[in-house]
Formats: sequence, C-alpha cells, structure tokens
Amino acid sequence: MFRIGFSQQKSFRIHTLVFYNFENLFDTINDPHTNDDEWTPDGTQRWTAQKYQQKLENLSRVLTEIGKPENSNTPTFIAGSEIENRGVLEDLVQHPKMALHDYGIIHFDSPDKRGIDVALLFQKKYFLPVSYANIPLYIYKKEVEDKEPDPLSEDLDQDEVVNTYDNRVFTRDQLLITGFLDGEEINIIVNHWPSRSGGEKKTSAFREAAGMLNRKIIDSLQKINPNAKVITLGDLNDGPFNNSIKKALNAKAKKQDVPEFGIYNPFEEMAKKGLGTIAFRDSWDIFDQIMVTQSLVKNDFSTYQYWKAGIFNKSYLIQNSGQYKGYPKRHSATEVGFSDHFPVYIYLIKEAK
Repeated sequence: MFRIGFSQQKSFRIHTLVFYNFENLFDTINDPHTNDDEWTPDGTQRWTAQKYQQKLENLSRVLTEIGKPENSNTPTFIAGSEIENRGVLEDLVQHPKMALHDYGIIHFDSPDKRGIDVALLFQKKYFLPVSYANIPLYIYKKEVEDKEPDPLSEDLDQDEVVNTYDNRVFTRDQLLITGFLDGEEINIIVNHWPSRSGGEKKTSAFREAAGMLNRKIIDSLQKINPNAKVITLGDLNDGPFNNSIKKALNAKAKKQDVPEFGIYNPFEEMAKKGLGTIAFRDSWDIFDQIMVTQSLVKNDFSTYQYWKAGIFNKSYLIQNSGQYKGYPKRHSATEVGFSDHFPVYIYLIKEAK
C-alpha cells in the first residue's frame, strides 16, 4: 500500500486517477470500417511501425510519471480518449514501462466517424470492476443547423452526421464503470464530448446534451445509492465556465458550495489562474477535467476521498520552438510528439489503519 504523511500521527493510502487525450493513438493497419486512412504507412501522416512504437514509448513515459512524487506508484486508473481500438491499448499496457503494473482494459467501440473511442485502464491488484457499459449520446444536426458557422472555429476532432434518415450526429459514447477500489465501491464515467467543429457557439448544444446525459447517469447512480461515489472525467471540449458544465452539471468551484448530490470541479479555480490543458490561437483553456460528487469531498478520510488535483505539464511535454512554441508537443511531420493536450489527475486518499 502507498502511504503519505500529513502529520506525525496519521498516514494515508493514496491512488492516482488520470485522464489523458492520447491524440490519435492509431495502429498502422487500415480499417475499412473507419476513416483512419491518414494513419497508415501510405497515408498523409506516413504512420509507420517505427512511429507507432515511438508514440507508445512517449505515452508510457508520461503515464508512468504522473502522480509522483506524492505517489510512488503509477496511476491506479488511466482514462483515455482518441483510441482507435482495443489492440492499441493492449500494445500500450504491454509496453515495458507499463507491463510491470498489470493494467486491465475496459473499452468499447464507439460510433465516431474516425473510430476513436474512450477507455479505462486500471491496476488489477487494486480495482475490481463489476459492471461497465457504453452509454450512447443522441444528438441531431437540427439542434444547431439554424446557427451561423463560426469563421474562427476549431478544425480539430470533427464529428459528422452519418445517419441521413434522422440527421443523428455520431459521437463518442460515455463509458460507465462500477467497481471496488480496495473493497470500496467507486463509479467512473469516461467522456469525450462533441467537438467544436463549426464553432463553439454553434455546437454548444451538443456538449450541453452531453452534460445532461452525464448528470442523468450520476442521478441514476445516486438514486440507487445516495452515497454513491462518482468520478466523471474526460476531454469535454468545453472549459469549466461553459454551460455544459456550469448549467447541465451544475458543477461548483469550491468544496463548501457543493450541495448534497452535487458536483465539485477543482479545475475551475485552475482556469481562473490562467492554467490550461490545450491551447488554440494563443489562448489556453481546460478542456480536460476531472469532477467528483459531494460524497468524495466530505473530509472524512475513513473512506476514500478526493485530496487534490493537478495538470501534468512537465517541460518535455511542451513545444520549445517554432510556431507552436509553448503549446503541448503534439505529433508533427518531423517528430512523433505526445499529445495536443496535457493530462490531468486527482488523488484519492484514505486514512491507513
């Protein structure tokens, strides 16, 4: 077990929980059922086996360092997005840096047009999953079609209407996992909400729908167990102040403001300080967030509780030259990078007996 001392009288068990947008974790094989052509040896990215192995090396380095020095162990939970399939996750957990920690995988294929999914990796010796499900998000083009496109819209991570019958926009499912951390029930929801392709304002309704689905899932868990401990995390494509989080989830920035059954978002205070996980047009925002229900901020450490959160933005993850100097070091034509997002993390702690 891991222990941290807050005083000479007490010590605590600690677990790190991480979210990281892996940014295009694709293998080199052309899947005829998804739009992955650019991530092949003959595609525009010239994605070779050597580059793929370097990508796995880069991700493994990051993932095994997050949480130190407070926690000497690697993260107990790693939630990820932009994952092509289960195979790339198997390659990742079998990487020499990761293999020693015996990570399990929970993954479903989602209907995203590029075939990118969300998933959860977990250390089997600490967490026992008992149920998991992928919960679809139903959104439709008609919800935004009357709005003008934003000329400054981000052209990243695009969603696309696939079903011409009802104009449904196919995007990532929300992944719900329930299990036992050292014998204590924990619920985790992994998210990758609809993109801003077409403009933030034009597509806000999509992410607000994602927030409402998230709140519905949490409500359902709390109806079954009023003391349910729920952690929702992911790349939300919105910052802490957007309606999807402030209104749909009604997340609060301060622990003392969180009502019963409410949600605490530690990343709102970080955003107020100008910190970020992603940069666009020299402006920073925190799209990658981890939020917890009020049951995890009670300061009764006889059971697992939230301790603190952080953004992992070590210098080697930052572009140090060129047009994107200071941005997260993403993949480029000349270098296999890490991601266009910084990972985020929280600690869960419990008083050791």
